[in-house]
Amino acid sequence: MIEPRFSAPDDGRETGAEADRRGGDRYRTVWRIAKVTRDGDAGLWRVRNMSDGGMMLAVDVPVSVGERLEIALSETIVISGRVAWCEAGKCGVAFDAAVDGAEVLRQLAAEQQSGDYRAPRLPVHTRAQLITDGEASDIELADLSQSGAGFRHDGHFEVGKALELVLPGGIRRQAIVRWSRGRPRRPVAHRTAGARRSGKHPALSGVMAAGLGGSGH
Repeated sequence: MIEPRFSAPDDGRETGAEADRRGGDRYRTVWRIAKVTRDGDAGLWRVRNMSDGGMMLAVDVPVSVGERLEIALSETIVISGRVAWCEAGKCGVAFDAAVDGAEVLRQLAAEQQSGDYRAPRLPVHTRAQLITDGEASDIELADLSQSGAGFRHDGHFEVGKALELVLPGGIRRQAIVRWSRGRPRRPVAHRTAGARRSGKHPALSGVMAAGLGGSGH
């Protein structure tokens, strides 16, 4: 089961060692969430800054120098590299090939301004709850992003409905239903107990909620 992880507040200041490692490279503050895949595992990690040759990530899980990472800044912008250093909840990644950092940030900004933009999402298959009007409903999470979640359910949730999302571990977030479909667009691998009994596909909906992403898994 994949569970969301959360970052502690960070003042963004650098240590002398970090500054020394930069050398003459120009780094740009990014401060966004990326989907990071390593050795078949995936998590949502926070990008602190990047240059043409690498980036710094905030992490709360062990990482090893030399470890390979695939970093998806969006569904279309994916960069690969290796961990060059790690210390005190941070790690530096050296890209396999240099990129135009300014152009990457420009493309990300253009994607976010388009109507089709989707933040990096982490596929999950785990149970959660939605609380609305004082009643709790069991749901199955399908994916998580920094600002929302997709889920399967047997009930009906109106678009615009305010509710509370209860994640594994008792983590609670206020949320709003942004979309809802009677059937999922892709085959359902894990169905709710009610759906198995009835033989029907559960509905698929999505909520917007702040602070769901994290910094590593």
